[in-house]
Amino acid sequence: MKNSFFILSLLLVFNLTFSQKSEDQLTEQKIDNYIKEVIAINEIPGVALGVVKDGKVIYEKYFGKAVLEENKAVDKNTAFKLFSTTKLITNIGVFQLIEKGKLSLEDPISKYIDNLPNQWQKIQVKNLLSHSSGLPNIIRFEDIKITMPFDEKMSILAKKPMEFVTGNEYSYNQTNYLFLTKIMEKITGLTFEDYILQNQFPAIQSGIYFSSDFGENRPNSVPRYNYNIETKKYVRSTSNFGYDAHSANGLNITLQNFLRWNENLDKDVYLNKETKYSMWKPFTFANNTDRFAYGWEIVPVNKILSYGFTGGNETAFRKFPDNKLTIIFLANGHKYSNLYVQSQVINHVASIVDKSLTDEYYLAGEKINQNFLKLNIEEAKQNYLDTKKSHPDWDFEYRLNIIGYTLIDHGRINDGIKVLELNTIENPKSGNAFDSLADGYFRNNQFEISKENYKKSLELQSDNANAKEMLAKIDKLLEKKS
Repeated sequence: MKNSFFILSLLLVFNLTFSQKSEDQLTEQKIDNYIKEVIAINEIPGVALGVVKDGKVIYEKYFGKAVLEENKAVDKNTAFKLFSTTKLITNIGVFQLIEKGKLSLEDPISKYIDNLPNQWQKIQVKNLLSHSSGLPNIIRFEDIKITMPFDEKMSILAKKPMEFVTGNEYSYNQTNYLFLTKIMEKITGLTFEDYILQNQFPAIQSGIYFSSDFGENRPNSVPRYNYNIETKKYVRSTSNFGYDAHSANGLNITLQNFLRWNENLDKDVYLNKETKYSMWKPFTFANNTDRFAYGWEIVPVNKILSYGFTGGNETAFRKFPDNKLTIIFLANGHKYSNLYVQSQVINHVASIVDKSLTDEYYLAGEKINQNFLKLNIEEAKQNYLDTKKSHPDWDFEYRLNIIGYTLIDHGRINDGIKVLELNTIENPKSGNAFDSLADGYFRNNQFEISKENYKKSLELQSDNANAKEMLAKIDKLLEKKS
């Protein structure tokens, strides 16, 4: 009797273990199939994907090429450029100083940065982190060269107008992170790079470095590849944002090192739990419409909040704290740069790993993208209409607009116009939809019908300056033809 009970217990344990392994293998296979499809559709050169669930790395895989010219494969030693996802690491550096009492969210930036204009004096650290500062965005001005010393940059920037009243709204701005760099350096007496490496990556000897030169070639690192629409080939980016951009977009890191960083964040090595969660509290914007935390994007997925950031339309990091899930996606280029592939991957993989994170609206939007890219236009339109019939309340205006322009940019101008036409039918009261359709016709040299749609756009949106300018331009072109 005892032996029978023992044998039954062993069988039960074996079946449970086998069932768990089978479930894990099924999840792995689903992610494999999905990510391979994403890579194929978007023609992504190289990818690294990591998934952490309940404190364990359940998925870590590498795909494609790190360096196309050398036919070099992506592997665990490949350091990817994080682009703006770097800001998350910078945020941790700021909150480490806050936790130690060396900095406060309420501190005015004038406490740490000298010779600021009067209008900037009362801007606070929290405004930098939440992108609510209203400061002029340094990357928008051609007269501010990356090679200039900081003081020289500031003397020019100080003469530029504020974008809005501080605290009123969210506006993504690189000046905010330049100032955070200078504040951290002033407090610590270290360079930004040394401060971050010493306090977040002290034991790591390789696979991490700072550089905002996207075309730089280093051993085991990836260049950024931009897709050339005319030649239909990838070319290396030569963009260089300089040393002062390191806190905003300069971290290069392997997936394994990023996974270790996430583990330390989860285990409260960098910050205690209270401080960590304070980063994710929504900032209170005066307009009461924008939503953003202290350096972290807030993304609801099936009504469950997640926190993270994306970079360069190539990388993404997202945490789902309530589900004990983190997903990291790293890539070095993709053909359709405006379709936010990185965010779609996060949302889709989350739905595979945790069914409670299945957001049908997000998944349907991703499917619409894929259909218009790989199917003939009429079939893709019908699939879209079927989706809308099932969910008439779902809004895809922005998505259709981006898809239309993507097809036009990639030489499918007639298909792109059909998508933009569909968007005006779906959104007959949108001045922006008609403005985009008019632009599509204009690009196709259909000036008369372009003019009609610009007029319609103005009827719906009387302050549309672009429509007014384009109507005047079209009139001149038609005059020359007559």
